[in-house]
Amino acid sequence: MDQQAVSELAPSGVLRAGINMSNFLLVNGQGANGEPAGVSPDMAQAIADKLNVPLQLLPFKGPGEVADAALTGEWDIANIAAEPERAKQINFSPAYCEIQATYLLPANSALRSVNDVDAAGVNIAVKGRAAYDLWLSENLNHATLHRAPSIDASFDLFVEKKLDALAGLRPRLIEDAQRLPDSILLDESFTAVQQCIGCLPNLPAASGFLDQFVREAIESGFVASLLEKHNVAGKLSVAPLA
Repeated sequence: MDQQAVSELAPSGVLRAGINMSNFLLVNGQGANGEPAGVSPDMAQAIADKLNVPLQLLPFKGPGEVADAALTGEWDIANIAAEPERAKQINFSPAYCEIQATYLLPANSALRSVNDVDAAGVNIAVKGRAAYDLWLSENLNHATLHRAPSIDASFDLFVEKKLDALAGLRPRLIEDAQRLPDSILLDESFTAVQQCIGCLPNLPAASGFLDQFVREAIESGFVASLLEKHNVAGKLSVAPLA
């Protein structure tokens, strides 16, 4: 074991892992002690086991709060999607899994493709500070984003304001489409949200350890086994190794 990695990742002797509670695919249950359960907590536990230190799970309402907590050093690692804006304050491992993000359109929409959605006068509902919101903020040229504080609120905004599109993760939009007769879920995806393990910057041993851990977790089939264990295989995909 690299003792420098241990001292950088768990300086208090306990690995504090920030968990994004709003990602319903990565956190989809509760353990016997009431703690979050799912792929994300299991990845954190595996890292703690590898470091031979206890684990403390720190739940956050959403990814924005997880990212903000990096500035105050509230966690040692965080399960969070990588985005350039977040990378200014978080060092990311390679992705271990990914989720397709696309649009849900109302019935009778004239829009037919991802490119059609990025047009002047098109209004898109989105969960503010989600990874796909950050991607859209950087890449849309013409459409207007309307942000809501939660995934449920973005759906409500889309319906109540009769907006032109709802941006979201494909597995959730499949469910939302069932609530809206004749709505249209695009086959294309505008991005794939890549889930990574983050640590604080300027910790070279920690970064190297996490990079190697993720690569081994993918190559050994451990990530795939977690997707099966938590019944999210097919909704989440094992990320390809770079």
